[in-house]
Amino acid sequence: MAESSSKGLRRIKLGSQGLQVSAQGLGCMGMSSFYGPPKPESQMIDLILHAVRQGVSFLDTSDIYGPFTNEILIGKAIREGGLKGIVEIATKFGIKYCDDGTREVRGDPGYVREACEASLRRLGLDCIDLYYQHRVDTRVPIEVTMGELKKLVEEGKIKYIGLSEACASTIRRAHAVHPITAVQLEWSLWSRDVEKDIIPTCRELGIGIVAYSPLGRGFFSYGPDMVNQLSDQDFRKMLPRFQPENLSTNALVFEKVQAMAERKGCTPAQLSLAWVHHQGSDVCPIPGTTKIENLDQNIGAVSVGLTPDELVELESLTAAADAVKGGRYGSSMATWENSETPPLSAFKGEGQ
Repeated sequence: MAESSSKGLRRIKLGSQGLQVSAQGLGCMGMSSFYGPPKPESQMIDLILHAVRQGVSFLDTSDIYGPFTNEILIGKAIREGGLKGIVEIATKFGIKYCDDGTREVRGDPGYVREACEASLRRLGLDCIDLYYQHRVDTRVPIEVTMGELKKLVEEGKIKYIGLSEACASTIRRAHAVHPITAVQLEWSLWSRDVEKDIIPTCRELGIGIVAYSPLGRGFFSYGPDMVNQLSDQDFRKMLPRFQPENLSTNALVFEKVQAMAERKGCTPAQLSLAWVHHQGSDVCPIPGTTKIENLDQNIGAVSVGLTPDELVELESLTAAADAVKGGRYGSSMATWENSETPPLSAFKGEGQ
């Protein structure tokens, strides 16, 4: 059995409904999908158990990772490591692969329930700690989706509700139906658009903030050279920021982060992750990795202190409008920028 340790990590309150998690979580997506071929299952279970021994108790997955195989992996780690009651599991619903290989976003009540019950089976759990809507279904009023999630809370199938990539108005409407515990969003040195409206809205409503890709999908760990190491199956090769016409500009940001890290005696990854940690006690970054040495390095970021002047220096690296080239995703990917749903009065039936 793996026993959780407080080594290097404190616990924080995520949101205002009672959820407590390790100050840094573990994003598990890359173990199974999107970042190249799936990694060996036994190695990933060893990595998860090592993370828990180091005090990382907050594990993040989704039914679309694989699809399904990442939840199955987490379920096996829970069973083999005796992790029930030790870890907090966050998973997501809302993105579904269609028969023709395309993806569809769904938030209709029947699908919400079906997806939740399927995730419970794969994870081997009776209750999911934090259940996110992975992407917002813009055909269904958010109040309708939240109504079904509220029922799942009342039935004891999920403890807390979260949203991912939702705009401020959608968050407000959802929170009015049932308290939102956490909003998951991309937040890093080169992804700061959420700071204008979404972060203030979360803080006004007492909603926790879970920062995914806090290392810029590995860019602030390895720099621009990482692109040459990516497999053809790695979806990062298609992202705008990693394209040759943008990478040379973005490389300048990494070089400055690297120089500052050298002065502080830490790695660029630790410095970049420390910046996220310094954004507030209501923020939990969930860097992902498939290597134990990287996991340990990420944990070390918690102890990297930054002065107010150093925070200003870091933030100045990406402050100019042209400092970072390329969007977070391609134009076809749903994000908070296009997450508004119809008003409840416009709803004509489930899934319409």
